Amino acid sequence: MNFLLRGGIALSIAISSFTGIAQSQDAIQPERYTQHNKGKFYFYWGGNRETYSKSDIHFEGANYNFTVHDATGHDKPKGWHCDYINPANMTIPQTNFRMGYFISDHYNISIGLDHMKYVMTQHQTAIVNGYINLPSNEIGSMFNGIYQGTPVNFGQNFTGFDDTTPPPFLTFEHTDGLNYVNTEFSRVDDISSLFTIKNTDKIQINITEGIGAGILYPKTNARVLGKQRHDDFHVAGYGIAAKVGLNLTLFKYFFIQTELKGGYIDMPDIITTHNGPDRASQHFFFLQKIIAFGGIFRI
Repeated sequence: MNFLLRGGIALSIAISSFTGIAQSQDAIQPERYTQHNKGKFYFYWGGNRETYSKSDIHFEGANYNFTVHDATGHDKPKGWHCDYINPANMTIPQTNFRMGYFISDHYNISIGLDHMKYVMTQHQTAIVNGYINLPSNEIGSMFNGIYQGTPVNFGQNFTGFDDTTPPPFLTFEHTDGLNYVNTEFSRVDDISSLFTIKNTDKIQINITEGIGAGILYPKTNARVLGKQRHDDFHVAGYGIAAKVGLNLTLFKYFFIQTELKGGYIDMPDIITTHNGPDRASQHFFFLQKIIAFGGIFRI
């Protein structure tokens, strides 16, 4: 009986000692920087490619009012180029800048600029409805008439007027650019365990999803019926979007992030020429592919 009692006491002491050692070891394990996000700031810079749906583009001004139906448009990629990191030329390619703050371990709010580009495709034939009745001394009067489901060929990109080359019916692009200034609310989840990654301070893999909204602040380059372009920045409308992305964080502070973002843009007030009442309106869906490089830190 004494033997059993002594054995039980010894076993209890051994278990307590083992538990204490384990707890002590756990207590001295440092908390990983990547274990919590709350209170961290982040920023990134990158590039994008876009795909756009067809759209109806309405043009209205003194002595004309017409709509181009189902116009196609495309982006204007720069490709892999040093302009993405050249401070003097960083706004030339299609770029993305974003900075944000984690309000909890999983959720963050951010502001950013998606500098996209939109070019109405030349060499396309589109249906036009409306009328043009310009004074005969204006160069665009050659297009005067009533358009009722009339197919119009938009020909080649316009480079300038001369005595032998007639003006195009229309060229239209947001190439400096289709600027989407927006706020996003996003969630981030660490999925490193799915890849058996244990030390996330060296490599961490996250997925992110978010929604956002903002204004469109384009610089529109338009030649409407031969008129001089306006080509100044102007708040033209709004956009909404949703995104999903994959984030690879390296050595706690640096990351590469890819995103797929889709949304809707509505611009009811696009300035086209220096003639005050001349306006265009357009709405369409877009799909944006982004790759960006950034950092995440606590202040």
